[in-house]
Amino acid sequence: MNKLRYYLQICRVAVHLVRGLLICFLLFPWLSKEAKQSRIQIWSQQLLAVFNVRVKMNLASMPTGSVIISNHISWLDIFVINSLAPCRFVAKSDIRSWPMLGWLAEQAGTIYISRGSKSDVKRIYQYLIDQIEAGERVAFFPEGTTAAQGVVLPFHANLFEAAIHAKVPIQPFTLRYLNAAGELHHAVDFTGDMTFAASMDNILNGGEVVVELQSLEPISSIGAHRRELASAARLAVAEALQVDI
Repeated sequence: MNKLRYYLQICRVAVHLVRGLLICFLLFPWLSKEAKQSRIQIWSQQLLAVFNVRVKMNLASMPTGSVIISNHISWLDIFVINSLAPCRFVAKSDIRSWPMLGWLAEQAGTIYISRGSKSDVKRIYQYLIDQIEAGERVAFFPEGTTAAQGVVLPFHANLFEAAIHAKVPIQPFTLRYLNAAGELHHAVDFTGDMTFAASMDNILNGGEVVVELQSLEPISSIGAHRRELASAARLAVAEALQVDI
């Protein structure tokens, strides 16, 4: 990408983020839940377009009152799923510190969890149950952190308990980011000590991105143990991505 085009892209990103801030500040206090969700969905779709990300999915809708899990690759993941249907996400607290996007994700219903905090897990567990019973879609990334494509890390089991308590199935999804040649697009990987700015730079300079969002068969939670659910969900995701675990 030449410098002029790159700087124009940066300007587009900045304008879109500011637009999101204004929507949250000026409109959200007055909008209904349905209107907020519509705004979140459209804004997420537009954000992906700004980053030259095209979503390819194999479903038309997402069930309400459900628990959605997925492998976790990038900060883009939340916005990819929200571009289909806004969810109440659980995400690591590190995201809150991201410039503007962390606050915008919070306004969109994301709840942050501190790593290793048992009190946070307990608080969020009850939050998830309340949201499911209210008919909301809740979503979390059971790996607990991002992983490079081609890897599916072990799934943490604690939050799967919410699905058991609410008597709803787990709905697994898989995410894959591909380049123009149909190969894994590793410029999207957000791992290690990479900063948000560096990740954004990689994506903007990496060319077109096609993200495949695939829904798998739901996994019943009735009579299951959370560790069983976590293991079954990880196996389903790894098999769909053709990844050894």
